[in-house]
Amino acid sequence: MARSRFIRLALLVWTLLLGIGGAWAATCNPFVAANPIRLASAETPQGAVELTFLGHASFLITSPDGVTIVTDYNGYIKPDFLPDIVTMNHAHRTHYTDTPEPGIKYVLRGWDAGEGPPSYDFRLRDVRIRNVLTNIRDWGGGTEYGGNSIFVFETGDLCIAHLSHLHHTLAPEHLAALGQVDVLLAPADGMFTLSQTDMIAVIEQIHPLLVIPMHFFGPAALDRFIARMNGRYPLTRSDSKTVALSRAMLPKATEILVLPGY
Repeated sequence: MARSRFIRLALLVWTLLLGIGGAWAATCNPFVAANPIRLASAETPQGAVELTFLGHASFLITSPDGVTIVTDYNGYIKPDFLPDIVTMNHAHRTHYTDTPEPGIKYVLRGWDAGEGPPSYDFRLRDVRIRNVLTNIRDWGGGTEYGGNSIFVFETGDLCIAHLSHLHHTLAPEHLAALGQVDVLLAPADGMFTLSQTDMIAVIEQIHPLLVIPMHFFGPAALDRFIARMNGRYPLTRSDSKTVALSRAMLPKATEILVLPGY
């Protein structure tokens, strides 16, 4: 009898904790879902996140509530309107700008810009953005510790991670900080970030359900990346740069989705 009361009390406390945590606490938990559905922006279902590949390492993420974010914003690969939020990294000029457009409300820099290494837990309406610091090679051949941020975007019921200019595989502390990643935006160049073999190792470390390659400078590098995977993951090529995604649309195991552009 006492054990039964204890179990009921524990379940009640757990339920209350989930309620206090709200949507954010559940966003990056593991889940089982159906087969993927790729939709153009005009067909975006209610509650889905819209993702558009702008080129290089820049994506436009539009939340279900209409919050707009551009990743690795550099001032020239951008949508034809001002986004609410931009994130940046500074390994190369194609990933940041010192002069973001003045109308952008929130500029999140992924490196120490003079105020110490960034540690974001930023929220705007139905969007939460946090970062996981990684290291980059500096121009003198050394290492800049904390020079790159993996930005994690939690919106709708998805957890989207953008690796930006990742230069190494991940340590256990990186993986713990990332949590469960649903959609991974991964550099596939194999030269300026990390080797394609190491990039595949990172995918296997993270175990996302959907991988979208970026930062590959043209079809030849992308084809090499796909060939190196040797069919280990199902692959789909989309005709549209824009897809709508939710958990119910994701596969049960890792798949690759290639969007037009590079």
